[in-house]
Amino acid sequence: MPALGHHSLFDLHECDPAKLADRAVVREALLGAIRAGGGTVVTDAFHQFSPHGVSGVVVITESHLTVHTWPERAFAAADLFTCGPTLDHDAVGRMVAAALGAQRTECRTVERG
Repeated sequence: MPALGHHSLFDLHECDPAKLADRAVVREALLGAIRAGGGTVVTDAFHQFSPHGVSGVVVITESHLTVHTWPERAFAAADLFTCGPTLDHDAVGRMVAAALGAQRTECRTVERG
């Protein structure tokens, strides 16, 4: 039986701390990656923490893309879950990493269902 979905976990290391601390930059990084990858955005929600860090989710027709940032550690964790073959997970991960200035990215993808 084929998997119902694919879940990619991206660990983004040595990112630009200023970008990770900026809600608008993080939001645009995720929205831009989804749109460039051919996904369809349904809605999004992002929260700026004090003193630093951003968490956000982009709900897409294919499922979702989330992120949590740690500017003080120059690190971000992003998760992409999709229920179909429409989005290229590697491409979306590369786009988010580039937008946040990541120098190194680790990715694990698991089949769900």
